[in-house]
Amino acid sequence: MPIYSSEVIEEVVSRNDIVDVISGYIKLKKSGSSYVGLCPFHNEKSPSFSVSPNKQMYYCFGCGAGGNVFTFIIGFEQGKSHISRQIGRAHV
Repeated sequence: MPIYSSEVIEEVVSRNDIVDVISGYIKLKKSGSSYVGLCPFHNEKSPSFSVSPNKQMYYCFGCGAGGNVFTFIIGFEQGKSHISRQIGRAHV
């Protein structure tokens, strides 16, 4: 994984609303002042993934994944890359 400067990370975080970005990946439902949905980082049937627009942070009470919009994108894309490699090996 490339190393990103703190300036790049801060720019990504400041220019992107976390709810808008994450809702492009998973379905979120408003619950009080937060949004909830199924965690994209592990299998689950009941939503334990919470997104706070006020804090611009996410947290999964099931697997403990959490962070900001930057860490979400990096984690999600790394997961997709890992799955693609596994699928590619299965077809060899």
